[in-house]
Amino acid sequence: MPVRRTAVVLAAALALGLAAGPLGAPASASPAPVAARTSAGPDAAALRAALAGLPDADATAALVRVGGGDGTWRGSAGVHDLESGRPADPDARFRAGSTTKVVTAAVVLQLAAEGRIGLGTPVQEYLPGLLPSSFEPVTVRQLLNHTSGIQAGDGFGDTFEDAYAHRFDTLAPREVVASAVAKGPEFAPGTRQHYLNINYTVLGLLVEKVTGRSYAHEAARRILGPAGMRHTYFPGTDPRIRGPHNHGYEAVPRSDGTTAFVDVTDWNQADRWAAGDMISTTSDLERLVTHLFRGDLVPARQLEEMFTVPSDIKGADMSAGLQRFEYGGTVYWLKSGARYGYSTVIAATRDLSRTLVYSVGSTDAKGEGMNPVAQRIALAALK
Repeated sequence: MPVRRTAVVLAAALALGLAAGPLGAPASASPAPVAARTSAGPDAAALRAALAGLPDADATAALVRVGGGDGTWRGSAGVHDLESGRPADPDARFRAGSTTKVVTAAVVLQLAAEGRIGLGTPVQEYLPGLLPSSFEPVTVRQLLNHTSGIQAGDGFGDTFEDAYAHRFDTLAPREVVASAVAKGPEFAPGTRQHYLNINYTVLGLLVEKVTGRSYAHEAARRILGPAGMRHTYFPGTDPRIRGPHNHGYEAVPRSDGTTAFVDVTDWNQADRWAAGDMISTTSDLERLVTHLFRGDLVPARQLEEMFTVPSDIKGADMSAGLQRFEYGGTVYWLKSGARYGYSTVIAATRDLSRTLVYSVGSTDAKGEGMNPVAQRIALAALK
C-alpha cells in the first residue's frame, strides 16, 4: 500500500528540530573525519526530564537505555495500559518495527562472509523469476542499502482505519513482493536511494532460498542466539505479543473533536516479516547493537557494509541495515522502527562510546513527524 512513512527518520527529525540550536547539524553521508565523543556518561537529569509527564497525548509509555562514557542510565515511565493505569513494565516486549532490518542485514552479511551470497551479484541469479525482464539486474548490496528501484508493495489499505479493519488477516510476504513487482521499477538500480520495506522482504526470500530454512530460524540461529537476545522472537501470523508487554494505542480523532485511544496491541503483521515483524526488548536491542558493533556477529570485512553509505548518490545516508547521522560533531549509526502503538530506535557511535535504545508507546507511530517524547529522549541521550 502507499505508505505514509516506512520508518521514523530520526536524523531528519533531529536536524529539523534543532536547526535553531547551537548543537544543530544536518544528516550527512560525507566521509570526512568526525571527532569522537568525550567519556562523559549519560545526563541522568535530562533523561528523567524527557520522561516526565507520561502518559500524555503523545505517548503512553517509554522504556529507555543509554550507555557509554563512564556510566549507564536505565529508565521507564508511563503506564502498562490506560485502563488499569498501573506503571509500565521496564522489561516489556514490544513491536520493534524496522529495527528488524538490522538483524536481516546481519544475516545476509554472514552468508556473504561464508561465500553463499555475493553482495555484487544480481538477486535475479538467486531468485529466478522473482523480477520480470522489465527490471535491470538488482544486486544484493542494492537491496541492503535501498538503491534497488523496486517500488513499495501493497497492503490492506491506505489509512489507519483500513489497516485496523484487517489487523487479524494475513498478507504473505510473497503477495507483497508480487504487488510491488507488478508496478515496475521506480528508477534504475543504483541511481537513487529510497528507503522501503520491500528491499528487506526480498532479502528475507533470499535468505530462505540460499539456506533452505525459514528466515526466522536463520535469524534466531545466526543473530538472536549469539547476541543473547533471549526475549526476542518473530511472531509470524500470531497477532499477540507473547510474554510481558505494555499496550500500544493509536490516537484517532472523533467527529466531535475529541480523541479516542484505540488499543492496537494485537495485530498480525506477517507482511512486515524480515523488514519489520520482530518483537523485542530494550535490553535485547542493546545487546544487538553492542555485539554487532564489536564484531561478534559479522566478520570485519562484511561489517564495513553497515558503516558505508553509497558515495555516488546525492543525499544518501542509508547503509546495509543502518542510517548515518552526524550531530554535535559525532557520527551515530542508527535504525528506527514504527508499528502502530510503538516507536523504537537503536543508535550508537561506532566505538560504542554512546549507545541509545528506546521504545516509546507512541499514539501516532506512523505519523509524519517525530514523536515529541522520542525527540526529547534522543536530545537528552545524545547531548
